[in-house]
Formats: sequence, structure tokens, C-alpha cells
Amino acid sequence: MKNILVPVGSSKNAVSHLQYAVDFAEAFGAKVFVVQVYNVFTKAGTMMNVDKIIQRESLEFLNGLVAQVDKKNIDVYVKVLKGDMVETLELACKAADVDLVLVEPRTNSIKDEVYLGKTSGKIIKQMDVPALIVPEGYRFSAPSNILMAIKSAIIKKENVLQPLKDVKSKFDCDVDLLLVKTPYHKAGDFDVNEELGSIVRNTTESINATTFQGVLEHFQSHSPDMLCVVRRKRGFFAKKWEKDTILRKDFFIKTPVLVLSGLK
Repeated sequence: MKNILVPVGSSKNAVSHLQYAVDFAEAFGAKVFVVQVYNVFTKAGTMMNVDKIIQRESLEFLNGLVAQVDKKNIDVYVKVLKGDMVETLELACKAADVDLVLVEPRTNSIKDEVYLGKTSGKIIKQMDVPALIVPEGYRFSAPSNILMAIKSAIIKKENVLQPLKDVKSKFDCDVDLLLVKTPYHKAGDFDVNEELGSIVRNTTESINATTFQGVLEHFQSHSPDMLCVVRRKRGFFAKKWEKDTILRKDFFIKTPVLVLSGLK
């Protein structure tokens, strides 16, 4: 894991989130790209150069945040980009060969009932890049036990498990697998291949209406300090991801959540 992207909004948790990103990156010797995306539409003939003003103020804002963080000799780059948020972040990820995006649960929302706000929800829902959701105010500590919850172990994409393997290898942590049989279960869904089997310590099978209900049932008994799930069109967050905002009543975990890109 060499490059980590950190989109920044205007939340009060921004400094804490950046510090976690730097601490996490330090373990891997990775570079951190701190990015803010804006998109404005101006009328023809506008006298003021709005773009330059926004770029300058955004850059000052980001540099101010970074100045409050202990960078620990990690290379931290600050970028202000213009365009559609998701498309622009995806281009930035490709340009910087980003391995992981660190996401704040609520970058702009001040509503207590919200887990993922509109911005962070859109990043998790629409970007096909591995992401790590870091709870507000969460201080970095090396994970020792990861619970991976999936409804199908069928893997067709190459290197999709790499972020999980990187974390396991770097921190020497245990990975427990939770296979959740939902009403959409198909033959072969629980066939664990050699690659996944090689990184898993224990496997538990559960029958639940959704993968998240399986997590709720087994979370306490496993006591993980990180949850790993898979992004897929009809998977872990399915209905919750049909809207950008995700409420706490629908999903709320107090530990970091590693979201892998789809296995298929």
C-alpha cells in the first residue's frame, strides 16, 4: 500500500481524520494525498474570477488542517480540484495510483442520526476503489482482529483482496470470515477459494435476511477492531446505498470499516 487519498469536507472531525490517515500511512510508508473537490457554475461575463478565489481559499483551508497534524515524516500532498466529485476523485485515484481512500462518515452532515452523509455515502457507493471508513474521533491503533462479512465467497476479480492482505500482513492480525446465507443464496456461494482461505483463521456460517443482520448477530462474539465488507451492486449495503445518505439506524459500527471493491 503506497498511496492513500483523503477527501476533505468541512467537518469538525477533519483534523482527527487526517491524523488517523497519517498514522495509518506511516505503518506502510505510504504517501497521503489530501484533496478537496469543488464545482461552481458562473455566468458568462462574470467580473470576478471565482475559480481562483475558491482555489486559494480551499488551499489555505487544507494547508491549515495539515499544519495541525503530526506528519511523522510522511509525504503529505495537498490538492484542490475542480469538477464532479466522484469523477474527479476517480481521476485523481488513477493519476496517483491510489490504493485506498480514507473516508469520514459525515463530512458535512451535522445530523446525529446520520452515519454516512451525502458526500461520504456517494464516495462509498459510486467509487470502485477500496475504502476505509474511519469513525469520528477514532484514534489509530493497529488492528488485531478483522471480521470479514460476505454473502458470497466467489472471487472473479484479480487483486480484489489485496487491501485486506496488506493490512493483515502489516499488522499481523487475524481474519475471521462470516458467510451469511441470505434469501439470495446460490449454490457455490460458500465455496472459499485457496486465496481467501489462506488468510482466514476461522469461518462461521450464518442464516440472516441481510449480511448486516449477520454482522449484528456475530459482531460481539468476534469482537473485531475492524470490519471488512465488499462493495457490490446487490450486496452488503444494497438498499442502503440506493440513497447517498446512510442512517445510523440502518448501519452503525464503531470500528473502522474496510470496503473492498466487488469480488466479481
